Amino acid sequence: MSTVPKKSLLDTATQKMVESQLWRSLFRHGYPDTPLNQSLVMMGNVFLHLHPVKVSRQAMKITYTWCMGGITFFLFLLLTITGVFLMFYYVPDTNLAYQNITQLGSAVSFGHLTRNMHRWAAHLMVVSVTLHMIRVFYHGAYKPPREFNWVIGVLLFFFTLFLSFTGYLLPWDQIAIWAITVGTNLAPYTPILGDPVYKVIVGGSAITQTTLVRFYVGHVILFPLVLALLLAVHFWRIRKDGGAAGPPPPSRRELEARAERATAGAARQ
Repeated sequence: MSTVPKKSLLDTATQKMVESQLWRSLFRHGYPDTPLNQSLVMMGNVFLHLHPVKVSRQAMKITYTWCMGGITFFLFLLLTITGVFLMFYYVPDTNLAYQNITQLGSAVSFGHLTRNMHRWAAHLMVVSVTLHMIRVFYHGAYKPPREFNWVIGVLLFFFTLFLSFTGYLLPWDQIAIWAITVGTNLAPYTPILGDPVYKVIVGGSAITQTTLVRFYVGHVILFPLVLALLLAVHFWRIRKDGGAAGPPPPSRRELEARAERATAGAARQ
């Protein structure tokens, strides 16, 4: 008579973690110990296989989604192009920043147009990403198995606000200085962390040259890179989850369960 070995506490905890909804929302395949799971790892990893293997016809349609996600991505590309143009004529220095901005409208060809395109695209991007999140929430597109992509979308929303906030200081005029002063004065009220958050953001005890450099680096390097990475993951998961709207495709576990039920039914017959 054979006895089934009793599982250890670690094995039980590992099994519960792997079978939890959180784990299944992050990882759609098992451990790559078989050729099937190895191919699923390749096709299911954003860095190994960015573009999905299959794209449904429904996922390519522009229906009641308003295409707000596509508009937001287009505005991000427009901001990147116009931002690179403005970087050629802008110096993050408190003595030169405002002068550089004023010279864009008088001494640089198409400078005034490019700066206004950058400014209005930034405002519209905040509006479009907000409408996009409202649409996703209203249609319940955050529900399983799309809950992980909803978290990515929330992060994209916050980084969009960070980009808008850091870019507001760069003209270094009175409106920008006092607006950022009011905004950063909320940082000391952060729970637990408190005043150190303010010093990390501002770089001291007041809005100075250090603040301008930090906001400039965050606006042109840090936040755009993080946003681009999150956008790649976001678009990939949209495709893998069956498109921006509509029912998601069945998971591998559901297909295996259907196959087992069909096999059991055939065996009974």
